[in-house]
Amino acid sequence: MDPSRLTEVSLSSGLAGDNVEVTARFSLEGGLREAFNEEGWTRAYDANDVSFKLKYTVRLTSGGIRKRELGRPVDTYRKASIFWTRNPKLVNPMKERRIWVQVAKNFEPFVMGTEEEVRRELFDFEERFVFRASDLGPGTHKLSAEASASWQKHLYTDPGSARAPHGEIEITI
Repeated sequence: MDPSRLTEVSLSSGLAGDNVEVTARFSLEGGLREAFNEEGWTRAYDANDVSFKLKYTVRLTSGGIRKRELGRPVDTYRKASIFWTRNPKLVNPMKERRIWVQVAKNFEPFVMGTEEEVRRELFDFEERFVFRASDLGPGTHKLSAEASASWQKHLYTDPGSARAPHGEIEITI
């Protein structure tokens, strides 16, 4: 199985009054993403391995040598629950088994219509950071973001973790 890795964190920013808003985007790619499919869900459901939890952390920092954190770091989970369904919109009605996944992002459940939509909801991340411009002060500042993710062993994957290369932007206040 191809090792899982996080893509580089991409950052975008905007100023709204006295607030700075920075959005960090990254994805988990590789073996775990590819193994998380309907066939794997069915095998896991049969073995009573019906939940998957992915822990991830994102930190936004400012400065060169002496970095300091901006805003509150995101330290949260995404969960997937594997379940049996009769809904023909979720699975091929010609199949003998009908196993599907519900993804919870920030404790809000989503049921998607295709395998790729499920993977996108579970493994693609977009986190917002909002802080006061006065926290940085006037001038040009370099901001960078760090992201990491970890998961436990399941029928379709071994335990693992991944870190993303730092994303960096420069903003002027």
